[in-house]
Amino acid sequence: MTQKLLSLFLFTLFFSGITGKVIGQASSTLEIRQADVLEGAEGFERLIGSVRMKNQNTLIYCDSAHFFRMENKARLFGNVIIEDEVDSVKTRSAYAEYDGNTKLAKLRNKVVFTNEATTLYTEYLDYDRLANIAYYYNDGKVVDSVNVLTSERGKYEVNLERITFQNEVVLVNPDYTMKTDYLVYLTVPKTAETKGLTNLVSKDGNKLDAQEGSFYNTQSKQFRFFDGIVETETSRIKGKELFYDELAAYYKGEKDVSVLNKERQVEIFGDVGEYWEERKYSLVHGNALVRRYFEKDTLYMTSDSLISQDNEADSAKFLLAFRAIKILNKDISGVADSLVYNYSDSSIRLFQDPVMWNNKSQISADSMVFYIVNEQLDRVYLKDNGFVITQDTLFNSNQMKGRTLNGYFEDGQISRLDIDGNGESLYFALEGDTLTQGVNKTLSATIKLRFADGVITRVTYGVKPDGRFTPFQMLDEETSKLSGYNWRIEEKPSMEDIIDWRKVEEVDPKAKNLFNLPDAQLRMPTEDEIRKSIEKRTQTTGKRSLNPKLILKENE
Repeated sequence: MTQKLLSLFLFTLFFSGITGKVIGQASSTLEIRQADVLEGAEGFERLIGSVRMKNQNTLIYCDSAHFFRMENKARLFGNVIIEDEVDSVKTRSAYAEYDGNTKLAKLRNKVVFTNEATTLYTEYLDYDRLANIAYYYNDGKVVDSVNVLTSERGKYEVNLERITFQNEVVLVNPDYTMKTDYLVYLTVPKTAETKGLTNLVSKDGNKLDAQEGSFYNTQSKQFRFFDGIVETETSRIKGKELFYDELAAYYKGEKDVSVLNKERQVEIFGDVGEYWEERKYSLVHGNALVRRYFEKDTLYMTSDSLISQDNEADSAKFLLAFRAIKILNKDISGVADSLVYNYSDSSIRLFQDPVMWNNKSQISADSMVFYIVNEQLDRVYLKDNGFVITQDTLFNSNQMKGRTLNGYFEDGQISRLDIDGNGESLYFALEGDTLTQGVNKTLSATIKLRFADGVITRVTYGVKPDGRFTPFQMLDEETSKLSGYNWRIEEKPSMEDIIDWRKVEEVDPKAKNLFNLPDAQLRMPTEDEIRKSIEKRTQTTGKRSLNPKLILKENE
């Protein structure tokens, strides 16, 4: 042993003296700094025990090595460590190959790549020392102070502090888990940017999905999703561009935005939307649309902009709509300039020249409020200049007006109308529903009307009514209409109007989600693989297969 050490010492002195100038001139040459034993072999030198080598600023340690001097390459075995005298990168592995010319290190088996607080684990890593870029190809894991990221393939650009993950990427954070197929992670600001389908689940069970990628700052906890959806226990927000501040519980969406209040079953759509989750306060504008979902029906409302407030701490819980108001469900339709929907009593207040239609009736006033009970229109209150028009079987316009009117509905159809103050009524007297006899016009402080299938069946007047009957042949424009009459049926909204106002892109419940995919996919062998396997086992055991098809093939 002593003789071997002495030989190595003399060889080192001899080699250093003769080749010192060459090493100084060719800075890429690998240097042997230490080894317990040096043995010559065909085509390479074998270094054994406490091996130390150097290549420019790169220091190499291992248990043993094969040094190919002419090629300026080395194969490194056992406890391989490669580190830099200048930067903080350090690698460990069970085996490696190092090229002194290209500065390429190929590390295999139990690879650990460390750069300050960031550590990469893999079984297969190529490290380009010249470009300071590391690549792995068959599964890797990156760990820093906050996150753990895994993927099939990856590229670590050390100088840029950037890691690119590809194929089955999983980012695990104390607050959430993210899955995608392409992610770029910056280790210093700790930001993650993805491309394509991205799915995220928080520790609270909240879900964030994006079809076109995302950007996330893991420290400030701010997300930006593209074609994204954020869903919590009580809400769901969707948008082509979606910003989410987790700490502020604030969302902002642009381009085809929707905000769903799951508790109220109210969904708002628009061009741009903002939502404050703790306050349950949302603002949506730009061709806004509201859907109020009932068990058997949906109430639609359109407007230019919407405000919704539904926090338990607020005494008032409402939805406000401004400009271009249209309302529609199976029982009613209406238009107005502005609207207030009260969540607590399901009342809808319409302002500034509102008009509502129910079956054959048109209702208008300076302002009105109607109530929905058990998912059906229950009653309506008209204040100031209330006017009701109903059409009979001959399409005559029966008319009622007064200071205030209260209408009541059964099965979605008007059944009673009470007029209080300055009441006037004008209704057509029919003979057998086929012939108009004339018009009854009456003035009374109070008037009560009863309806069946939208047709007046009974009228009750208060004290001292003033009435007059006009025969059909004497009717003209003045005698057949009350002052203020305005039949506005052309303004009545339809479902086509709602669709034209905003074409909603519905949430796809069957959209691909990476969390729904199995972690491991089983591949069934092909028939050819099964045949070869059976043939191999048959040859091994010396027995013929019992498979008739295989026997025929063998005979053939």
